[in-house]
Amino acid sequence: MLSRRHMLAGAIASLGTSALAEAPMRSYRPIPRVNPRDALAGIIARAGLPGQVGVVLGDPATGQVLESYAPAISMPPASVTKAVTALYALETLGTAHRFTTRVLAQGDVKDGILNGNLILAGGGDPDLTTDQLAQLAQAMQAAGLREVTGDFLIWDAALTRLDQIDPTQLPTAGYNPTISGLNLNYNRVHFEWRREAGNYITALDARSDNHRPPVTVARMQIVDRNVPVFTYTRDGDVDTWTVARSALNEAGSRWLPVRSPSLYAAEVFATFARSQGIVLGTPRIIASMPPATELARVDGKPMPGLLTDMMRYSTNITAEALGLTATSRISSQPRDLATSAAGMARWAAERAPGTAPNFVDHSGLGDASRISAADMVRFLQAPDVMQRLRPLMRSINLVDGNQNTIRAGQAAVQAKTGTLNFVSALAGYVRSTGGRDLSFAIFTADLETRARTRDQSDEIPEGARAWSARARRLQQDILQQWALRAY
Repeated sequence: MLSRRHMLAGAIASLGTSALAEAPMRSYRPIPRVNPRDALAGIIARAGLPGQVGVVLGDPATGQVLESYAPAISMPPASVTKAVTALYALETLGTAHRFTTRVLAQGDVKDGILNGNLILAGGGDPDLTTDQLAQLAQAMQAAGLREVTGDFLIWDAALTRLDQIDPTQLPTAGYNPTISGLNLNYNRVHFEWRREAGNYITALDARSDNHRPPVTVARMQIVDRNVPVFTYTRDGDVDTWTVARSALNEAGSRWLPVRSPSLYAAEVFATFARSQGIVLGTPRIIASMPPATELARVDGKPMPGLLTDMMRYSTNITAEALGLTATSRISSQPRDLATSAAGMARWAAERAPGTAPNFVDHSGLGDASRISAADMVRFLQAPDVMQRLRPLMRSINLVDGNQNTIRAGQAAVQAKTGTLNFVSALAGYVRSTGGRDLSFAIFTADLETRARTRDQSDEIPEGARAWSARARRLQQDILQQWALRAY
């Protein structure tokens, strides 16, 4: 079975650094003190990375900028946006907030029979899994329900529905999911194939740790062609896929996005309800919630754990669900993505006066978002931000050109990475060998090449991997200069 951790890892937008691999360790002496401006400019010049580079190193204790290079250039922050989203959600929703998925009865339950409609009501949980729907069905049966005489209704209006986070990206990208008030398995379906006797056998299911129920809300056809690898169309509420036979090996699998997530969840829930002896009718989505009585519920992960997973695995659906929910809490009603993201930008500008970010979403997937390295560091240095964000960030190893880990006293990096094709960003906190805590942002982008290649059918166009590798090496060289310097 596929573990929950592997499912999270599969939802990664990007980890943005190759410095995470375990490797032999080397010890380095602190770099001698040189003019910081000259050192930083020299590192960037030697890297020869095409595009733009913006870098700032700051001191959270004083608010001082210690080093900078093109600090005012605004660039796409990619998934570094999630650092802002994490604090936005934490301070708006609070640590006690939990997303909840419920089963409700619209009518009277007598002798185990509901004389009315059953409602599966989503609370916007981005982390809901198939196993939790199984638990919900069991809890419903344990509450005494045996039969439903009315309709099976679905309420998914807790969040504004988004067909995709970024409609300019390929529809096959699992990291660009639909957002709904009722989500399941990060709104992805598991596609698996294997060759038997010269033919392929395929399966589409909603797997999680302990269950893998088959689904009909998506279907797959293998066709004889070379490119594209996948095609996608909608047939009513069904996701219709084709895959090129030439792209399939003997056996394999991948996750594909689901564009009708509430019906996906409803189908899976109905399967588990049936296993409990409760037969439900064809699901019907309702726009508003009628008066109803709760029969069962499943609570999502507590906020600290949800935020930690979002920052570590860079789950875009979690960022959007949190951002939209936070904005709804402020405005008392659901907002569309652009309005919600603009609201988060205004909040960030108030949280860190002097900043002027422009966000088009909460995950960083859209490349129209902009923030400068100077503004990012100003945000990271705002009062109480470091103590709240730093524990949520991933530790980044310092490595040399051969990927050997560098061991240097107290030197350590906790940061959020961000990667789009021809965009690489890294921002967070670095502790020097002397134990001084500093904040930083390193933004790089070749937007001309990104624009020129974005219409290609490949999720990763030619040259993107090599460019990203050079950008990550530049990040490492800059971080080591800071961490090993005698600050």
